[in-house]
Formats: sequence, C-alpha cells, structure tokens
Amino acid sequence: MGRALGAPDDDAAPRLPSHARSFARHRVARSVGMVLTGVLAFGTAGGATAAITLSGNIDKVNVDEALGGIDRPDVVVPEDPNAGTPLNIVLMGSDTRSGENGNYAASEGTGGARADTTMILHLSADRTRAELVSIPRDTTVDIPACPTSDGRMTVPWRGTKFNASFAQGYTKGKDVASGALCTMATIESLTDVRMDGFVVIDFAGFQKMIDALGGVPICIPERIEAPEAGNLVLEAGQQTLDGGTALQYARARKGKGLGDGSDIGRIGRQQRLMSELANTVLSKNLLVDSPALLQFLGATTSSLTMSSNFASVQGLAGLAYSLRNVRPATITFMTVPWGADPNNSANVLWTGEADVLWDNLRNDRPITTPAGAADEPVAPVDAETETPADAATTPAATAEPTPATEPTTEAEASTPTPTPTETTAEAGKEAFTGADVTAVCG
Repeated sequence: MGRALGAPDDDAAPRLPSHARSFARHRVARSVGMVLTGVLAFGTAGGATAAITLSGNIDKVNVDEALGGIDRPDVVVPEDPNAGTPLNIVLMGSDTRSGENGNYAASEGTGGARADTTMILHLSADRTRAELVSIPRDTTVDIPACPTSDGRMTVPWRGTKFNASFAQGYTKGKDVASGALCTMATIESLTDVRMDGFVVIDFAGFQKMIDALGGVPICIPERIEAPEAGNLVLEAGQQTLDGGTALQYARARKGKGLGDGSDIGRIGRQQRLMSELANTVLSKNLLVDSPALLQFLGATTSSLTMSSNFASVQGLAGLAYSLRNVRPATITFMTVPWGADPNNSANVLWTGEADVLWDNLRNDRPITTPAGAADEPVAPVDAETETPADAATTPAATAEPTPATEPTTEAEASTPTPTPTETTAEAGKEAFTGADVTAVCG
C-alpha cells in the first residue's frame, strides 16, 4: 500500500480563492448547506419568498394580514426541477487552509486540502425523508482516475484512505471543485450509486452559520478537554455552542471525554451536532424575523462551493418548498457499516452490511431497511405527528385482555408504576433520527 505517481503532496498544494464559487465559475445565490440547513431554512421561511428588512428604521406592514379580507391572486408555488426523483448529494466539510480557514487551522501545521467530513444526503423521491450517511475518512479504498474541473485526469490510487480522494482532485485541478468531483467519482465507483451533485463548506462558513442561529444547544455527557482542538473545554451538561466552539467540537478527536480518539467517535459527535443544527433551524420561524433570516442566509451562502445543477435560486426554492414538511423524525443519520482493516490498524473497511445500505439508497428505500425486507411496503411518516401516516386507520392487533390484579398489601398499593427508561442511540455506530435521544444530561 503506498502513494501512486502523482499522488497529492499536502505541503505543495495550492491555495484556494477566499470566496465561494459555483462549479460553473459564476456567482449565484446559493442556499444548500451542511445537513440541509440552507434548504430547511428556505422551507421554514415559506419556500419561495421572504421579505427582508434591511433597516430597523423602515416601517413594516404585514401585507398578508392587512389584505386578508379581499380576493387576491393565488400564491405561486415554486417547482422542484427534480420532483418525483430521489437525489443523492455529497456534502463535504473541507479543511482547506486558504482565506479565513487559515485562522482555524494554522496551529495544525498541515497544508493542502482534504474532505474533513463527508456525508451522502439522500432525499427521497416523495420528499418525505432526508437521510445522511457518513463515510469514515479512514476507510481503505481504491481511488479511480478522476476528471478535474478543467478536464484533466488524475491518476488512480490504490489502498489509501477515502479522504485522499478530495486531496487527489484538489492537487491536480487546483480548486475545491476538482476535489469534490474526485470524491463523487470515488463514491460512485465504490457503491454503484449515482451522486447528483455536491456541496462543500469550509471552516469559516460553518462557524458563521451557527453564529447566525445564535448557537446550537447540545447535551455534553461528560467533561471534554481537547488541547489539540484549540484547547477546547466543555463542562458536562446541556450547553449552547457558538460557532467557534461548535467547530472545535466537530473536529476534536483526542482528549478527555472524547472516547478512544478515533475518527468513528468523531463522526458520532458530528452527527449529533448536525442533528441539533437541523433541529434548531426547524424550530425557528425565520420568516417573521427578517434580520435573522438575512443573517442566516448570508452565512449559509458564503464559503460554499457547489455543483451548478443546484446553484439556481428557482431550483433551490422549488426543492426547499418540496421539503417543507421534513421534521426531525424524518431526518436519519447513519454511518457506513465498517470493521477493522486487518492490514492497517489505523483504517477501517466496509462490511457486507454496507451492500444493503447502498442497495437501499439505489432503490430509494429507507436506509435502515434490513436485508430481506426490501419488498415490504414502508408507511410514510406524518410530518405533524411524527407517527406512521396510517396509524390512525390501522386497527391495533387484537390480544386477549389481561385480568387486573388487586394489590395484596398496602405497600404494593402505594408503589408507583415504574416509568420506562428512555433509551439512547449511539451516534456514529447506530442509525438515529433527529427525534431520537443520543445522549443523556442529568
């Protein structure tokens, strides 16, 4: 196992432009961010339009309320250009050292660019499900020859870490788009699942996005001390992380309270943070808070690089509107099933269960559908009640009634009925939704 001729040299990697560009090389309004935050913000804000107050001195009038008593033209609902079609979007958090990002990575002493975090965002064809699959960066893979943004080709690379795919494209093409293209090509070669586009967000953009929301609440089960992550210290308990602290938390690997220091452990914390971030966006009525909406959209659309097929205002508004009923219970997080790489203790390999995952994605089934259950119908989830949509009409199974027993003693009569303990899902190792409990704070 080794580096092929032409493999990336981190120290020699070129710097990136400090502002975001679409793959088509032109400035556009961009609004898909990490874990659907931009899309969900649009959906929360009504999908198509939002009135932005640019000055606190401007008198404001609620037009819909004022004109509610007269006949008015119907609202124009934006069209989803991919309606009825499932989408797979590669989301990447880049650790490039250019521009503002250098402020966050200067202490690490490394150059170049890698996909520090990679997820596949699957949007079901009926837009009732959003599913995010994390790919461990330390997975041993073969990277195919990849086209760059200017049409050149990289060389293939065998037996290396998955996140080297981004570095391979970036070094050859000298831009983030080339890194993302090689990551997409690598995923497709490994899974035989088509990827429909990509979004890359850097450190600076991630921090700004969270600060624009006023922070993200999250449960910290035990005290964290991570000297290598900007001297991060977090007390146990419920915390609200600002952008800088959230970034340190998302990137921390080694230290007290961080488990075994593995990438898998970090993936679990990232998934929990992304889940809380999505929940925070969904809980805010940004439409009626125009300055907050302006600030959030400005943060979400800065520091992004994305494929041009998603970089149009009309297309994004339509996609967002079609996702307006997505709720925490319909957003699922999962890590590709993995096991230890017997040839490299620092790496992992995908297990046979990953084949089931890719087959589910390929056929637009819920990613948690077990093998052998592929042909069983799955009831959609009602976005309002977060329960199966047919639960109200499906008769419950009939069972023989259990006779009530009278307590035999006064002590038995006064003993309260035990309350079931709320179980937790182990993020990073088990699939969970935004409505599930992943940590307990006393």
